Amino acid sequence: MTPDLKRSLLALATSSIILIALVLPGFAQRKNEGATLPFSDAPYVVGEHLTYNVSFSNFVSAAHVELAVAARGNFFDRDAIQLQAHVETTGVVYAALFSLNNDYTSYVDPTNGQPFRAQEVVREAARSADRSSDFNQPAGSAAIPDKLRTGEFPGTYDFLSALYRLRALPLAEGSTYYFTVRNDPQEYQAELKVKGHQAIKTNVGSFNAIVCQIRVSNNSAANDYRLQIYFSDDERHVPLLITAKLAAGEIRAELAGSQLVPTAPAKPVAKPAEKPTPRPTGSSTRANVVLTGLPFAAGEQLNYQAYLASVRQPVALISYQVRARSRYFDHDGLLFTLTAQTTNAAQRLLVVNDLFSSYVETETLLPFRTELKVAEGRRRSDETLTINQDRGMAMTQKGQRIEIPVGTHDYVSIFYAIRSMRLVPPRENAVSMLINGQPKTIVITALKRETIQLGSEKIPAVQVSLTTKDQVPDKFLMRAWISDDDRRLPLRFTALTELGQVRADLVILPLNRQ
Repeated sequence: MTPDLKRSLLALATSSIILIALVLPGFAQRKNEGATLPFSDAPYVVGEHLTYNVSFSNFVSAAHVELAVAARGNFFDRDAIQLQAHVETTGVVYAALFSLNNDYTSYVDPTNGQPFRAQEVVREAARSADRSSDFNQPAGSAAIPDKLRTGEFPGTYDFLSALYRLRALPLAEGSTYYFTVRNDPQEYQAELKVKGHQAIKTNVGSFNAIVCQIRVSNNSAANDYRLQIYFSDDERHVPLLITAKLAAGEIRAELAGSQLVPTAPAKPVAKPAEKPTPRPTGSSTRANVVLTGLPFAAGEQLNYQAYLASVRQPVALISYQVRARSRYFDHDGLLFTLTAQTTNAAQRLLVVNDLFSSYVETETLLPFRTELKVAEGRRRSDETLTINQDRGMAMTQKGQRIEIPVGTHDYVSIFYAIRSMRLVPPRENAVSMLINGQPKTIVITALKRETIQLGSEKIPAVQVSLTTKDQVPDKFLMRAWISDDDRRLPLRFTALTELGQVRADLVILPLNRQ
């Protein structure tokens, strides 16, 4: 890795991810509007949940971000709205470059969006911290601000509350807004200019967007990012996309899922709270949405290192992640993603950089949409399948129809389906799976219970085989070891390939013990 790329990635992890992942833009003031600047309740509806995928340069999934209007109630003896955000690096960036897993909470006044307390839990590589800051606390004459620019609104914002207050502005075309954001000990003085409108497409649909440019007057490094934000052109002003430029490549934070509730001001709840519920360090249990009865929750991330018998170093890094439950393509569903990238140890054999996305029904875990972005050597393909499980049909983006059995899985959803099965030796389960555009029957057989060595630990597991109904059903000698507990973690996979036996082991990361 070049020094320039390393510096850029560190900047991405420590500031840019947070900035780009929708927690930088601060509160803004419109010129010539003064204290009459409108304030909209629309962005502060309790229950709103937004998820984002952050890509960086050639890394199609560098980070994952969640934003939520968590609650309204009595916090620290004040009526307030609680905002939450979670930012973490994912995939190869998390496993091999820089591990970041941070939580942010902001308590804001429901009448004007001003924060009075912000908390953050920082977990970055070997560093961790838990800190709180108070905002806009002075009373009496101390609360009277110094002379403002024409139309400038008083108050200092943390990153999270700033974003929501920005959404609450009118964002009229041609307007310029000013903002002040503090992230101890740094304070940012910047402006946001509404440039115009543009149609954009995201994973959750196509939108008319308001295009905004951010400039930072007192920090040249932040200003050099050339931040642009695309807000939905409606009363919610949902951040659809944020882009920024670094020397090592472009950063894009794109809306991947949204859970919206009918627009109405957040209503108080009777139960008081003094602080947010602590979140465990592990990313697998941090999500707001818990899937009752399943061995995983939204937000779970499992990382694997793959080995060849002839190579001592890992040849590939593989990451599975459960995205938040949301509304995807007019379905209530979950998003499963799989990223696979070869390491330097495998460059002479094959360069791989794949991203598979599976949108599944929440009740059955069956996919209704599959997206395959393949980059393997000189091979490049970008394919989307729309699946109708009721009709037993999958449709390619070119209009080709594929007949499938009802209940057919794809490459990613089967990973989670196996974990949801009853794996008691010698029980068999059979499922249909789309392989290279054709449905095949996969038989999952629980072979035996045994204890396997994973890193420095010995873990009870159930060994299972994956076979087909072909003439040679066990041609690839595919085996998996699933933890013999409630989480049913896939601990190890082995298979016989043209390059020899391949083994993929679950990685126990320094920050997130999985």
